[in-house]
Amino acid sequence: MFYSSTPLPPALERLVQRFQQTSDPKRKYEHLLWLTKRLPEFPAAAKIANNKVPGCVSQVYITATLEDDKVTFQGDSDAQITKGLVALLIEGLSSLSPLEIQDLSPDFITATRLDVSLTPSRANGFYNIFQFMQHKATTCQFANMPSMS
Repeated sequence: MFYSSTPLPPALERLVQRFQQTSDPKRKYEHLLWLTKRLPEFPAAAKIANNKVPGCVSQVYITATLEDDKVTFQGDSDAQITKGLVALLIEGLSSLSPLEIQDLSPDFITATRLDVSLTPSRANGFYNIFQFMQHKATTCQFANMPSMS
């Protein structure tokens, strides 16, 4: 069981528990690959530098939109395992407010125990993707604020 000072949002909690229940790295990878099938098609026009996650060996793109104070993410990667990590984060973080996303600690990544079976560069990329999604959530929040002029 994962314990944190701040409770995880329900969708993210379910995903963390799912990965905690499996100790076999192969099964974890299979689940990541299954998650990729649930991602909607990522628009080619969104594969621009502004949406590219820095610090990833793979090509990873993330977009965020805000509607009714809830963030919706889209993402893609050219590597299937990394795309599964993107899918996990999208499923766990979409429909949260920018503040809820900003307040999340990356501790849940360790709780999935995925970082143990990932290569060091992929584990680092997992954290980079999460931090980029936090940044995107904050950016779309400020982009939707009414101007004070």
